[in-house]
Amino acid sequence: MARRASGWWWAMLAMFVLSACASTRAVDKGHFVERSVTVEGHSSRYQVFVPANAAAQRGALPVVLFLHGSGERGSDGVKQTEAGLGPHLRSHARDFPALVVLPQVPEDEEWSGINNRIALAALDAAMAEFGADPDRQYLTGMSMGGYGSWNIALDHPTRFAAIVPVCAAVLAPRAVRASLLVESVAGKADPYAAMASQLKATPIWMFHGAKDDVVLPEDDRRLKAAFDQAGAADVRYTEYPQGNHNAWDATYADAAMWKWLFAQRR
Repeated sequence: MARRASGWWWAMLAMFVLSACASTRAVDKGHFVERSVTVEGHSSRYQVFVPANAAAQRGALPVVLFLHGSGERGSDGVKQTEAGLGPHLRSHARDFPALVVLPQVPEDEEWSGINNRIALAALDAAMAEFGADPDRQYLTGMSMGGYGSWNIALDHPTRFAAIVPVCAAVLAPRAVRASLLVESVAGKADPYAAMASQLKATPIWMFHGAKDDVVLPEDDRRLKAAFDQAGAADVRYTEYPQGNHNAWDATYADAAMWKWLFAQRR
């Protein structure tokens, strides 16, 4: 009987150790949580990626606001995690070091007006809940979300420590999408110079595919020239020679981009 009891005890101990190890691994892995916010009577669901050991970094967490593209619009509160930054976060759930806020635009709408106010309200709520560092707020978006990044940055030029617009532009890329533009400067005689003069103190890294036939790279080339002319402190532009519209997978997989981004502080 003593031998049997001893075997049972060791089996239970092994199960306990395995369970504890599994629990530790779960704690050490970043994950998504769903939240909702209501602004001016408009309620919207959004996702927050919470990095591993977030509680231990409370007050010092960097935070990224990610704006999705046209294909992720909706009201499910999930689709915005399925392209762009979301897949990168899932594949780097153990080591991605920042809080990420992923709001969602309704069908057939743009990153404009109330949608931008909802995005910022979601960012504020996540920062308060998880304890992000206000001096390490970063803004990035892809395609339609890249336009949104410019729109929000121009409305709040001192809020973000750095901006990473991906395959974006200034003016509408096609007549059928006339509402997709950088609103506050599109009507200016020189919208590129207007943007550069307002954001030249903000660190910016733009990315685009040279073969992009959805949002042509010409606007980003002109923007980079305008920032250079304005004497911008740190504005970079990377163009992938063989890249088409999907410049986001290469951008978010670029370790050098993340190292640069997280080094920026307000």
